[in-house]
Amino acid sequence: MSPLNTRDNGQVAIAPDTSNSESSANSNSSTATQPGSLGLWQQIKEDWEAHGRDWTKPGFRAVAIQRFGVWRMTLEPKLLRAPFSVFYRMLYRKVRNTYGIDLPYTVQLGRRVVIEHQGAIIIHGHCIIGDDCIIRQGVTLGNRYLDRPLDAPKLGNRVNVGAGAKILGDVTIGDDAAIGANAVVVKDIPAGYTAVGIPAKLLEPKPKQS
Repeated sequence: MSPLNTRDNGQVAIAPDTSNSESSANSNSSTATQPGSLGLWQQIKEDWEAHGRDWTKPGFRAVAIQRFGVWRMTLEPKLLRAPFSVFYRMLYRKVRNTYGIDLPYTVQLGRRVVIEHQGAIIIHGHCIIGDDCIIRQGVTLGNRYLDRPLDAPKLGNRVNVGAGAKILGDVTIGDDAAIGANAVVVKDIPAGYTAVGIPAKLLEPKPKQS
C-alpha cells in the first residue's frame, strides 16, 4: 500500500493498492482505456519523444509500464491475459522499488505525460492526469481523509507540478495551472493560475501581452 496523506488531526490516510486489482479496472472502464485512438506502441513512442528520446529515464520507464498495464487489460480471455499480468506486476514493482515512482495502471493517464527525475513520487490509483502534464520528484497525488480513500486529484492538460508538491483529495487542477515546489493543495485551482505555499495560495496569471 502507498502512504498518501494526512487528516487535519495528523492521522495518515492510506490509499488502497490498486496495482493488483483486476476488479478495480473492470469496474471503472474509463481508467482502462487507451488515450484517444493510439495503439500501445504509438503511445510509448510519444512518451519516448516527450522524455527527450532517452529510454533510460526512470520517468519514461514508469509511464511505458503503466501503458503496458492498461493494454494487457484489453486482452481476452483472462487465461491469455494472465502471463502478461504477471509480467506487468514484476515490472511495476521493479519501477516502484528501484526508482521510487508509484504509478498504477488504474491511473487515467493522458498523452505525453512527463515524469522528470525520480524518487518519492506517489500517484493514487484513481487519479486523472491530462495531456502534456509534468510531474517532478517528491510529488504526491493522493487522498486526504481516511474515510474517503477513493478521493483523488484530477489534473487538466498542461499542468506543471513542482518538486515536492502535494495535491490531496478530490480536487481539480485546471488546464495550464502551475503548482509550486513543496506546495500543499487541498482546493481546486482554476485554469491558468499558480498555487504556492502551505496551504497553497493562488497567484493570478500574468495578463497576456497584446
